[in-house]
Amino acid sequence: MRILLDTHAFLWWVADDPKLGRRVRRQIEAAKNPCFLSVASCWEMAIKIGLGKLRLPESIEKFVPDQLAVNGIELLPVEFLDAAAVAKLDRHHGDPFDRLLIAQALRNDLSIASRDRIFGKYGVRRLW
Repeated sequence: MRILLDTHAFLWWVADDPKLGRRVRRQIEAAKNPCFLSVASCWEMAIKIGLGKLRLPESIEKFVPDQLAVNGIELLPVEFLDAAAVAKLDRHHGDPFDRLLIAQALRNDLSIASRDRIFGKYGVRRLW
């Protein structure tokens, strides 16, 4: 199984936050499960930092690449077809970042580690 980390799942993973449940933690830890962080999540973090809603221990330019390397997480680029696929999604979810993650998961056959139950309405395999 290949796992796309929702933004909060990534932040809780790197912070070793107990909000990330044991089941999801075990699946992320499993060597056979490659994990990905979307560039869309990086964009979301950058916006939240700019709004004062998120603080990282260092600049995002250093934090994200360092955490990807330390944790063996791959960066998933946003492709044109990912963005275009959002147009075909039902309006169950209004968050543009999450809608892009859903499109990426569907296009790339990825499960999503997220506490957001609405993802399931799109036929995405949600881990939580």
